[in-house]
Amino acid sequence: MKNALITAIVLFFTMGAFAQTNNEVDLVQAAFGIEKMEIVMNYVKPTEEQKVAFLEVYNKYEIERKELGKTRIELLNQYANQWENITNEQADEWMKKVMALSIKQDKLIKKYYKKVKSVTDAKVATQFYQIEAYILTRIRYSILETIPFVDEK
Repeated sequence: MKNALITAIVLFFTMGAFAQTNNEVDLVQAAFGIEKMEIVMNYVKPTEEQKVAFLEVYNKYEIERKELGKTRIELLNQYANQWENITNEQADEWMKKVMALSIKQDKLIKKYYKKVKSVTDAKVATQFYQIEAYILTRIRYSILETIPFVDEK
């Protein structure tokens, strides 16, 4: 069940990865956030007393995550426009941005693990970390599986 849900969300996200306008990006991000919330709530189980506080923290996390998602979409669009004729300098610059984004995403999950734990407990925070890390890993895998290698014809 987890794989089917996550696969659906990853496919949805990567379909929108090459959106061209900010409005399209915002629409993809909004729809992704709604679908993702359903998945998260299937795996993260705060008590009734913790639920409101968890959702408040989670919604703040989603705002920050969506900003990083927009950056990911911009980088994918840049790569799509350059990959066939990318120069060494362009490849290096693009990779620096990709690696910096990856670090920011990992730090964001870690930051919010601590915030979730402070309003719930360590088990709920671990569930949050596990599902977010899983989704992020699946997205990264899906993107890497989809985009062509540099100079691949």
